[in-house]
Amino acid sequence: MTIFGTLISCVSPKSIVYFQGDTLRLSSQQVDQIYVPVIQSNDILSIVVGSLNTEANEVFNTPNTFTTASTNYSPTGGGARVQPLGYLVDSDGSIEVPLIGKVKIAGLRTTDAADTIRTRLMNFLKEPSVIVRNLNFKVSVLGEVNRPAVYVIPDEKISLLEVLSLAGDLTIYGRRDNIMIIREENGVRNYARIDLTSRDIFRSPFYYLHKNDIIYIEPIKTKINATDRNAQLVPIITSIVAAVGTLGILILNFTR
Repeated sequence: MTIFGTLISCVSPKSIVYFQGDTLRLSSQQVDQIYVPVIQSNDILSIVVGSLNTEANEVFNTPNTFTTASTNYSPTGGGARVQPLGYLVDSDGSIEVPLIGKVKIAGLRTTDAADTIRTRLMNFLKEPSVIVRNLNFKVSVLGEVNRPAVYVIPDEKISLLEVLSLAGDLTIYGRRDNIMIIREENGVRNYARIDLTSRDIFRSPFYYLHKNDIIYIEPIKTKINATDRNAQLVPIITSIVAAVGTLGILILNFTR
């Protein structure tokens, strides 16, 4: 309990307050960038087709399902969930769709991919409608958060703050001024540092997360030092307890 109190007392309020800046009651900031995800190879897509021909729709909407242990996008967190099997985007950026064959959709937004498939389906279905969703848009959260996990994002768009909210926010021991985001795209792995205590976070190109981003929250030095002290004290305390136990046995034997 004493160590916990020491940890709390060593944490400066300035180091844990988010979005520090001016103290005006109302201020504004221009939104500089909006991330629009596009389809890539190895994406798994849900494609739902509707038309006036119900039987024909079933060819595309096969109810095959599988179970995955990924954490769902919900405040309740983990557990297994059931999701559509989906269409896998191959290395050429294409999917194989019944009746119309291969359709190249890599580099397109899901709405544009839906329009492309719908146009091709008009040769086979009457007034088709198509909805495309990405099933494996996920991000990982590690380190000093309350619920570290892999989060699957059905909205295909999420900010760093929203993901941290899903993870239950940072613990009191998490560094808010040096959050690492690891992003791998086009054969390049980038490492970015984000400061949650500054409003400049909203201008960062890493504010909106990309598929497969990894967020790591490192602990503050106070916790690391306290953990080291605890590790050093364990063998000492163990030795003292053993010595007291031995002394008690000797005294008991002597009094007999």
